[in-house]
Amino acid sequence: MLALRIENLRKSYGALTVLKGIDLTVANGDVVAVIGRSGSGKSTMLRCINGLEQFQEGAIEVAGHKVDRSGANLRALRREVGMVFQSYNLFPHLNVAENITLAPRVVKGLPREQCAALVHEVLARVGLADKAGAYPDQLSGGQQQRVAIARSLAMKPKVMLFDEVTSALDPELTGEVLKTISELARAGMTMLLVTHEMGFARRVANRTVFMHQGTVWEEGRSEDIFANPRTPELRCFIAPDLK
Repeated sequence: MLALRIENLRKSYGALTVLKGIDLTVANGDVVAVIGRSGSGKSTMLRCINGLEQFQEGAIEVAGHKVDRSGANLRALRREVGMVFQSYNLFPHLNVAENITLAPRVVKGLPREQCAALVHEVLARVGLADKAGAYPDQLSGGQQQRVAIARSLAMKPKVMLFDEVTSALDPELTGEVLKTISELARAGMTMLLVTHEMGFARRVANRTVFMHQGTVWEEGRSEDIFANPRTPELRCFIAPDLK
């Protein structure tokens, strides 16, 4: 079954067309890396999937929800589609446990007595079981990003979207976050990851999508994409990783 279906997605900002007819499908359990140069439309596509950007043409269905161009049904959509951003977006005045349980309590009506078990469960999955009482400014960047992942996991999503989640981190902290995402992949989480980490995409994603000039330029099994790029644009883009 499909977790995500995009048909002829077009998105413009005034006279600037950013997405020029995207077609893409993601099956349940797939881990799909989205790569490409800055400005190729990767992050815009993710934001359209999660309803953060309205689009002018096309159709999106994710986790069984149709993304209406009017922005309707977003509450139901975001119950089942998690998104983690480059910036952690944690509330600084709330501790880790409070950051994690805010949405489950408000959106899903989770009773307070169930919150402690949920916090323990999701923090254990990201390797931060001892940080429930810490505040964001007491954590490293890598730890904050892992808390952001835990916060999304607390909603029990069917699909996770990651938008360049390591681009603001140094190499050591990047490794922490990528390890967490790798473990989610092994557990069968359906994920779409915009990333500049080519080695990670090659190892962890079973499929890779190369975006260029607002289109899906190439896509396929990750091992094929990196071993045998079909177009000069992709060959040039991944050339440093092949050396």
